[in-house]
Amino acid sequence: MLVKTKAIVISSLKYQEKSLIVKCFTLSDGLKSYFVQSAFSSKKSNQKIAYFQPLTILEIEANHKNKGTLEHFKEIKLSTAYHSINTDVIKSTIVIFLSEMLHHSIQEEEKNENLFHFLESALLWLDNHEETSNFHLILLLEVTKFLGFYPDISEIDGKHFEMKDGFFTPFLGTGCLSEHETHLFKKLIELKFDSNQKVFAGIERQILLKILLDYYTIHLDGFKKPKSLEVLKEVFA
Repeated sequence: MLVKTKAIVISSLKYQEKSLIVKCFTLSDGLKSYFVQSAFSSKKSNQKIAYFQPLTILEIEANHKNKGTLEHFKEIKLSTAYHSINTDVIKSTIVIFLSEMLHHSIQEEEKNENLFHFLESALLWLDNHEETSNFHLILLLEVTKFLGFYPDISEIDGKHFEMKDGFFTPFLGTGCLSEHETHLFKKLIELKFDSNQKVFAGIERQILLKILLDYYTIHLDGFKKPKSLEVLKEVFA
């Protein structure tokens, strides 16, 4: 079936010398993997390697056979050409890290239009703003809404956050965050992308990032921590 849709590049893997296997999160069908033959050949001007950088937003026309095999692009163009993400070292590091996180987090091969629109809007916000220190933390927390394990904030006055069941409690039990960690986590829950970026010190961001990674590990089967994690820590040190 010929499909026209927007797609966000989640990952690309070099295959043999000139080809790529590209995983995209599409608006129409959720996760899809595509085979791009001769991606590194200048003759394929409509399938430039630049299109397949992490979290690039594309408009594609593709043949979807829906047989569990690799699909093929017919036409590709940029939906939005980023102004700063690909040239700003901090933003590009954030995007590489988040693409790995999404690669290990979005596991269902079915469409999720709300998640797609959220990611698209968030990436455009990142591209157009300079103060982005908390962006990755806010995005990772917000994504849990779409993956089904956003924290239960009905009892948010509790001094501790229980990681496995995702609720706040007045008691420090097994699997709970400390009072200080819970305080930081509550502050994160209140943040929006355009909130004051200086609300956290560097060490506090590191604590929150560890909390979020642990939270994903608990709630997603087979979740793997990104290889780019150490690079991200260096950038925000």
